Parts: sequence; structure tokens; C-alpha cells
Amino acid sequence: MEEKKIIEGEEKKSLSFVEQMVEGDLAKGKNSSRIQTRFPPEPNGYIHIGHAKAICMDFGVAERYNGVCNLRFDDTNPSKEDTEYVDSILHDIQWLGFKWGNVYYASDYFQQLWDFAIWMIKNGLAYIDEQTSEQIAQQKGTPTSPGVASPYRDRPVEESLKLFEQMNTAEAVEGSMVLRAKLDMANPNMHFRDPVIYRIIHTPHHRTGTKWHAYPMYDFAHGQSDYFEGVTHSICTLEFVPHRPLYDKFIDLLKEMRGETENMGDNRPRQIEFNRLNLTYTVMSKRKLHTLVDEKLVNGWDDPRMPTVCGMRRRGYSAQSIRNFIDSIGYTKFDALNDYALLEAAVRDDLNKKACRVSAVLNPVKLILTNYPEGQTEELIAVNNPENEADGTHKIVFGRELWIEREDFMEDAPKKFFRLSPGKEVRLKNAYIIKCTGCKKDEEGNVVEVFAEYDPLSKSGMEGANRKVKGTLHWLSVAHCIKAEVRLYDRLFNVENPSADERDFRALLNPDSLKVLDNCYVEEYLKEKNPGDFLQFQRIGYFTMDLDSTADNLVFNRTVGLKDTWAKINK
Repeated sequence: MEEKKIIEGEEKKSLSFVEQMVEGDLAKGKNSSRIQTRFPPEPNGYIHIGHAKAICMDFGVAERYNGVCNLRFDDTNPSKEDTEYVDSILHDIQWLGFKWGNVYYASDYFQQLWDFAIWMIKNGLAYIDEQTSEQIAQQKGTPTSPGVASPYRDRPVEESLKLFEQMNTAEAVEGSMVLRAKLDMANPNMHFRDPVIYRIIHTPHHRTGTKWHAYPMYDFAHGQSDYFEGVTHSICTLEFVPHRPLYDKFIDLLKEMRGETENMGDNRPRQIEFNRLNLTYTVMSKRKLHTLVDEKLVNGWDDPRMPTVCGMRRRGYSAQSIRNFIDSIGYTKFDALNDYALLEAAVRDDLNKKACRVSAVLNPVKLILTNYPEGQTEELIAVNNPENEADGTHKIVFGRELWIEREDFMEDAPKKFFRLSPGKEVRLKNAYIIKCTGCKKDEEGNVVEVFAEYDPLSKSGMEGANRKVKGTLHWLSVAHCIKAEVRLYDRLFNVENPSADERDFRALLNPDSLKVLDNCYVEEYLKEKNPGDFLQFQRIGYFTMDLDSTADNLVFNRTVGLKDTWAKINK
């Protein structure tokens, strides 16, 4: 396999602090100069853009330094986990453009972890505690005052061994007992105060069924799983900083059990922490995201308003735009709240290069060209993407009766209104210059038809047709377009930082986060498009066809507007 080389002369300042630490380890020959990372999601929900940041780091470091990144599912709590989530995570990682070396599960190591726990009990390093979780929490004390030892802390080894075996039976009562590591109840790091390492759960496991009834806690399973797999760098988010000493402690004990000594080399994983990705106008808590789905406040995990990767994909975000956004905000050791507008800017920038330009009219009013021959039509050429000539062209039909946007006509227009109004000229995109002659209204005063005359010598591309007018409008032939449903998505929450707001987060939802328009028209050409294709509705924004679309009912989602209007509205 051809070796991937780091670009010569690349400045160190372009590296994240994580990459600088990795390069330092490589220079020292740590782990035999081998790089192995892992992405360890718990399969208890769909991954969101915060996880995408970790994915970019875990897979990116392995890719940059010729290593391997494995995927490991942290499936230690069967009461919250499901194969549906496993499948979705696999799909989302691939969609983001990453490839894993191997797929592992924490459940692969259940027997090894059980054996390690037995060893700890036998060596006086763990004991069975039969107190309630509330009692245990109370006895742990505070960061400034030592904890109180459990009355079961000095329980005889044989008794703890027997009870530990009982924990793993169908007869064991959930919550009746736990296994705790016997460490240091006076340690200023609260995680060292005899942490719970096993608890009873009777929910069948998605892989092991009912083989196990006692399951390891995350802190007990995670570091050991890294060690079993040969992980060199365990890269995680800042909330795990206080967990790191416990991570190292359990690995020290595991090495002791296995008879590994320091002169055998330092092959332990190195835990490195970086800041989480937090976005304005959304939440990243899986508990809250579950609530949104379970209470049907959104339409599932892939609702285009959700911060999930599948939701963003359905909304029309490109994988590259998400990766570009993550690269732009970088990695630090300080948590911050990132403006959603930065993500949308990255989406616009990428879709501008990829999206096919088409015409769509979302709020139609009929335009009649009174001097255009009745029954006559002509095919005009529309460029698919001015940013990429290779994307080609498609045809659009022009005729006497057209749909235009209602907002593009004003009977009594102000001076700086450069669209259509009586006596004013505009160009119809790819077609002719027209001059408005008036309009027709219904009994309630609503405009139902707009009248204009076209200049037959002003056709786009025609010699001498470059007469300047200040406005250009998009349009559709009434007889050659398709009716469609358009879903206009916006920010899910009304407040900038809903996670920090003390009110119930449900009360902070934006009631206008979804508007459904069912009287829209689009080009016939869009029959050839598929869900996930990138589109630009000219002068309106970026869109994609939704998964709900059928041949008889096309549905489109607004991905993002052409400009950021949210900031102006909320000033």
C-alpha cells in the first residue's frame, strides 16, 4: 500500500493541538510509532453534528498519520440500545466520507471485563454494595470534603464473589446491589471515590440476548476496551478530563493482572480531550433529542430541523459542507457556542459549487404576455450550474401564460422596487424583457393576473439584446410545470442557547420552524431528480427533493436561503 505523506513545509500552526500531541508521540516512538484511534458511540440514538466533529478528529488523525480508526459501539446499557441505532451510525459515518478499519463492540469484551472484575474482588480492589444509589451518592461527599466509607466496604472477599455471581442471574433484582471499585473515598477527584463498575440490568441485549444480567459501567469498560484493541490515542471531549486519572488507573490494574511490567514498554492509550461542538438555536442532548422524537414535537430522528446527521442529510446539507464547517471552527480546550449561521454559510459555499439551478414559484400569480402569440411556445436553454460548465444545460418551455412570484409584482411600488409594476421593465430569466401594463383583481382586491408586453428583440443571447434593465425575474410556463409541495425549514428554537435556558426546552421551540406550502410550481425537469440531489431554486435558496416525494406528488425541502435573513430578523 502506498504510504501517504504529510505535505512538506506545512506550518505547525496549521495543526490542531491534538495533532501536535500525536506528532510528539510519533517523534518519541511511543507505541512503536503506531497510530490507532477509535470512534466509540453508544447505540442509543442517532448521531448528531457534535458526534460528526469527533468523527472528523478520530478518523482524520488516523488518515493523516497513516494509521487506522476503528468503530466501537459502547453497548453496555441494553435498556437504551437498539440495532436501529447501530445501522444508522454505520450509514452516517460512511455518508460523511470515512472508512473504519474494524467494527468492534464493548460487548465483545464482556467476558474479559467480568474476569477482570473477579480479579479485582479477589485482590481486595472491589466489593459488592447493597445500598441504594441515593445512599451511595450521599456518602461520596463533596469535592471539598471526603466521602464516608460504605458499610459494605470491608465485606469479605468470598462474600463479594458469591454476590457478584448472583448479580448475573435472572433472579437478581435491579438496583439491589452493585459492584464498586475499592479506591479512595478521600480523593479530591470524585470519580475515585469507590466508583460503581457493575450494575444489574435485565433488558435483553441486542447482541448477547439474556446471557448477561450484570453489565459494566462506561468508565470500567471504556479504557479496557481501548487497551484490548491496541488503541494508541483515545480522543474524546472535555467532560472526560476528570475521568482520565480513573481511565489510567484501571489500565494500570489491568496491566498488573496480565503481568505486564514497565520494562515491557509504554503501550497504554493516551487520552486527549477537545471541546464539544455546541450550536446556537438547537440542543445536542440525546435525552432532549429523544424527547423531541418520542413526544412527536418533530417528525422523527431525520426531521430536517434536527441536528442529527441524517436530519441534515434529508434537509439537503452536503457531507463536505459539514466537514468544512467543522474544520473552520477548529479544536480547542475551551467550550464555546458556535453560531448556526457559520454552518449555514459553509452549506451555501459548498452547494453554490454543486447545486443545479432550476426555477420554482412558491407563491404564484399569473402573468399574461398580451402580445405573445396564443398557442405559441419555445424551448429555451437554462444553464445547470454556472460554477461548473461540465454540469451542462437543460431545456425550459416559454409561453404566453407564466407563473411568477406574487412578491415580484407591486401595483403601487416605491421608487427602489426593481421588480414588476405598471410601466416598468424587467427581464425574465433566460428569456425576454417585458413591460408591465396593468393587473386584474378579484372582488376582495387581490391581484389574480398581471399583464405585460414582451419585446421580441430582447431574447437572451440574441444579438443586440443586451439592453440593461434593473430587475430579473424567474418564471414558469403555466402549461409546462408541475405542482409541488415545498417545506420551508428554519431554526428549531427561538432562543440562541436553549440548553442554558432554565425554562422547559419545549416552551422554547420556534412555532415557525416549519411552513408547508402546497400551491407551488416547479419545472418539469425536476421529475428527473432524486432525493438528495442538490438544487438551487433561483432567487429563493437551496433545496432538495424529500424522501416523501412520489411521481405524482413532488416534495422539496428548503436547505438554506441564499442569504442569512435570520440575523436581520432577530436584531
